[in-house]
This record gives sequence, C-alpha cells and structure tokens, in this order.
Amino acid sequence: MADMTDSIIDIRNLTKTFHTDDGDVEALHDVTLSLPRGGFTSIIGPSGCGKSTLLRIIGGLDTDYDGTALMNGEPIDGPGRDKGFVFQDHRLLPWFSVRDNIRFALPDDRKNDDDYIQEYIDLVGLTGFEKSLPKQLSGGMAQRVAIARALANRPKILLLDEPFGALDAITKIKLQDQLLRIWQAEHITMVIVTHDIDEAVYLGQTVVVMKPHPGEIKRVEHVDLGVPRKRVGEAFNRAKDAIYTEFFA
Repeated sequence: MADMTDSIIDIRNLTKTFHTDDGDVEALHDVTLSLPRGGFTSIIGPSGCGKSTLLRIIGGLDTDYDGTALMNGEPIDGPGRDKGFVFQDHRLLPWFSVRDNIRFALPDDRKNDDDYIQEYIDLVGLTGFEKSLPKQLSGGMAQRVAIARALANRPKILLLDEPFGALDAITKIKLQDQLLRIWQAEHITMVIVTHDIDEAVYLGQTVVVMKPHPGEIKRVEHVDLGVPRKRVGEAFNRAKDAIYTEFFA
C-alpha cells in the first residue's frame, strides 16, 4: 500500500459560489482537505452540502472557484486521463458492446489492444459478457463496465459520485466488496461521494462529513477496520455511531 502520509490532493480555503438569477448561492465555504495517496476516502453529507461539487472540482470538471485545489502539487485546471470518474448513471453508449464501451474511452495506442481491454473486463467480473449491449446487462453489471472503463485509462485517482445509489441492497453490497478488492489490487486512490453511512464507513479509510448551507467540512473520521473489512463488530459500529452523531449534533 502507498505511503498514507503522502497526499495526492490538497485543497486549501476553497470557496465555490454559484451565480443564479435569484442571487448568489455559496455551495462550498472555506474547505481545506488533503486526500492520502493510495487511500480510500468517503465524503458523506445531506443533500445540498456540496459534496458532488467538491468531487467535480477534484476531477477538474469545475475550475471556477476561489482558493486552491492541487493534484500532486499542481493546480487542477481541467479533466484528464489521470482522473477517472464513475457516476450514478453508468453513461454507457447503448449501441456499443461491453468491450467497445471500454475501447471507446481509451487513447489511440490502446484502442486495438483486446488483451488489455480483457484484463479490465476480467477485473470487474464480467468475463463472458464482452459482446453484450448495455440493455442486456443488469444495473450492477452496467456499473461494473463503467468502473472498468474508468480504470482502463490507468488514472491516478478514481472519483465515484454515488455510483451505487440506484441499485438494490444486495447488488450494492456485492459491488462495494468488488470495489474494495480492486482498490487493494490496483493501489489506486479512490474517493466516493455517498449518502449512505454504512457504505461510507465500510469503504473509507477516511470519512469526510460535510454540512450544508454553505457546504463545510464538519468532521474527518479515520476508520481502521483492517483487511479484509467487516460490516459488523465494535470498530465498525464505533465509527458508524461517531458519524451518525454528527448528523444530529
């Protein structure tokens, strides 16, 4: 595992304001946060706390803000292959197969490397579904393709915006477990935005709790559940209770 004292993302005094016809809306206020290289960070909070906005800034999808956002010490000035994104909606191209959806996202020097593409299909457990279209896949399978597509670009950081929010409970648990296995195998920095306290604790080594109006960081909780992780036990319940309390404090 990477050195957890080394940060890949450094955000300092970041404020984001949306300018609307009804006036200015401060989505994020004076946010300061560092994300450890090779770590798994969960960002959790109620609707309107700016967690997805923060993720978009980290991913370079929004560069209009006050303050500083750095990746590897350099300003985040836009999206790129070093930053992978997975959204709640899988956003697969419906006329492309599983293999070709992954192929489409690759740089030219990788597009014709079927063995390379197959590695990522195998990694997310979709061996045998290479030729399937999105309409032939379940919601969970489609999200696995989206994860494979993002990982195939070998990003330095994978950003996940409520990727399992629309899935049933059993599928969600299975994909959470698979995501952890991929994180442990690939040693890639991962950041997930979620409303689900159990998910935040189970996946995150660090859980960032945010509060709304405007969006601010309320608490940063470090979670040590060991490997493999368990959804039960004293350590899990203690971390979950600490975060749950923040929502009603």
